[in-house]
Amino acid sequence: MLSSRATRLAAAGVAALVLAADQATKSAVVTANPRGSGSGLVSLRLVRNGGASFGIGSGHPQVITLTALAILAVAIALLVRTSSRAVALSLAAVTGGAAGNLADRLFRAPGLGRGAVVDWIHVAFYPPTFNLADLAIRLGALIALIAVLAPQLTTRRRATTLVSRSHHSTKLLRRRPGEASPPSRLGSFRRQSRCPGSRTGWTGLRRGLRCSRGW
Repeated sequence: MLSSRATRLAAAGVAALVLAADQATKSAVVTANPRGSGSGLVSLRLVRNGGASFGIGSGHPQVITLTALAILAVAIALLVRTSSRAVALSLAAVTGGAAGNLADRLFRAPGLGRGAVVDWIHVAFYPPTFNLADLAIRLGALIALIAVLAPQLTTRRRATTLVSRSHHSTKLLRRRPGEASPPSRLGSFRRQSRCPGSRTGWTGLRRGLRCSRGW
């Protein structure tokens, strides 16, 4: 659960900001009542959607309203239960967006619980028209999913690396029966310590070669 007071305040602020921005932009578009389909990459269109995304369920507004209410309740429950700041802020954006669309269904025409959601953003390569609430819901859900999965992927990668290193170390320590052990630096040091000091001339060179070879 959210243990930090600062995180709780930040999450509440994000949800309130998304809700306020969504309702303000919708009211401005309804007041302007833009005509025509618009053109360009991003254009302004006023569409009243009585259903869900892509107009699904437009003939059953009460069912869509109850579904929107259930989605909002789930988003709030997940927000309260999470302990991650990134997930909390992402779910706060989802909560604010869900509340914005639910407010349309509750208070806009044609009546209580049967209201149509105001969509006004149209992108050339994306057929459905949407609003800021839809954008906050989708981006917030995506970021929350990434924030949840990223630590798990990092933990698995570290575990795989540790297992690989452990397996490699075990292979190095194993020797076949009768296989000579690798040369020891300690043995070489001992042989060198038994060698006489360096001498000049042919005698010193010969003694040095014999000592280094263990003769």
